[in-house]
Amino acid sequence: MQLQKIRFSDTKSFSQFFLDYIENKERLTPFFDQYPALANFNSSLTKKSQSFLPEQRQILVSVLKKQYDGIQHEIVHRQIQSLSDGKTFTVTTGHQLNIFTGPLYFIYKIVTVINTCRELKKKYPTFNFVPVYWMASEDHDYDEMNYFRLNGKKYTWETDQKGAVGRFKTIGFDKLLNELPGDTSIFREAYTGNEVLSDAVRQYVHSLFGNEGLVVIDADNHELKRQFSDVMRDDILQQRTITHVEKTNKELEKLGYKTQIHCREINFFYLDTNLRTRIEKSDDGFSAVDTGLTFTEKEMLSIIEDVPEKLSPNVILRPLYQEMILPNLAYVGGPAEVIYWLQLKRVFDQYNVPFPVLMPRNFGMVVDHVVDRKLRKTGMAVETFFETKNYLFNEWISVNTRHDLTVGKERDLISRSFDELRLKASSIDPTLTPFVSAETKRALNGLEKLEKKLLRAEKRVHSEKLRQIEEVKDALFPNGNLQERTDNFLNFYQRDADFIKALLLNFDPFDFRFNILIYPSHDESRSAEAISSETK
Repeated sequence: MQLQKIRFSDTKSFSQFFLDYIENKERLTPFFDQYPALANFNSSLTKKSQSFLPEQRQILVSVLKKQYDGIQHEIVHRQIQSLSDGKTFTVTTGHQLNIFTGPLYFIYKIVTVINTCRELKKKYPTFNFVPVYWMASEDHDYDEMNYFRLNGKKYTWETDQKGAVGRFKTIGFDKLLNELPGDTSIFREAYTGNEVLSDAVRQYVHSLFGNEGLVVIDADNHELKRQFSDVMRDDILQQRTITHVEKTNKELEKLGYKTQIHCREINFFYLDTNLRTRIEKSDDGFSAVDTGLTFTEKEMLSIIEDVPEKLSPNVILRPLYQEMILPNLAYVGGPAEVIYWLQLKRVFDQYNVPFPVLMPRNFGMVVDHVVDRKLRKTGMAVETFFETKNYLFNEWISVNTRHDLTVGKERDLISRSFDELRLKASSIDPTLTPFVSAETKRALNGLEKLEKKLLRAEKRVHSEKLRQIEEVKDALFPNGNLQERTDNFLNFYQRDADFIKALLLNFDPFDFRFNILIYPSHDESRSAEAISSETK
């Protein structure tokens, strides 16, 4: 596998907000604590050491041991036990429970977390670092996680279940598994061997990354939620969070940035069997939207005290919940996640919780043998394919045509001629000047149309080559989107069992550039082998 890197800005795929964070622009520094550089973690280690208490560690270890009951794995159990040590910290990423892992970038997030821990261990050898995957088990956006794309085909899990997806029964996966090509044994064992989706996801993620020491946590848990009860009371009864978020949003918008998330007066859902719905303030207390359920203030306080698992934080408070129950140093997220975390620093300050280092996940594109062979035939650089199809076609034609397809000389000639006519006409009758100007515009427009016709005619001559370019573009950008946001990792894992190992080897979590991973075509591989043997 070969590796190329290109700047994020050259991909034309990221917002200026995200690029400014990556480039550590000074105007964004008030919205986070530490820029994601290895040397900056010293401060985070100190702050988290002081704020995360031994009793919190014991609760965390106890919960994780229960969640991993039935999974026998020495490395992971050693990782879990290490969390009771005051010198052990986590690096976390969160994601929905997409079926079969969903799009490629889920795998990239996990790889980034693991490699970040490895780099931190090298830099701070007296500490231990545990990579964590936070399952978004309380999410209720079923339509966002019930499908994935393999070999160009969309596969969907059909179910009429409602509420928190982590609690869904794994019913109906047999039919879907039988439709899939290739080896899917990891997923078959997970989905058919577990009753609920969260347990199935834990198992398949463990199968893929357990040997790397990754720990999976499900925060839909009574013991963990009890540690969040003070925030529940404050947000639901006092409704202070919205003030802090709106102040930050106004500051960001004043700087020209578009914010990612909206804060509500109450930032909790009511969570129950087949139900996750917003809580709103009502005249008599509180209500669960669209359910008819109402609660007095006394009843709400009783829920918080006795069954806090019935309350689920929304996107505003989920990050705070995470940081209050984990000895966490950094959060690994995509562009949208990094942006919305930048909206939340004042919320962390309000509750005296250290704000984690925001690590952008690794980004990548995989070029397999077949696409690499086609790519080489086009003669175009792979980074060029981030441009639009029309740009690619025109660029190839301009380089490879034997004809002059431009009308620049003719345009200059006509412009000069009409300038002379305009002078002549105005000297005879000034009212003729607008007429000459209109004729000038008409003639130049005609030239522009002719230039387009010449280009279209040349494209027809080279239609086969342009078809090859289009095939490469469609393979690397399925449905016009980045590959990592569309294709599933099985596209590559089924053909290369070492695919994840290659990602771990090639991705650098502190190198903020876009990775292009290339499986050289067979001809290129043979050439490389021949050169290698000649140099020995």
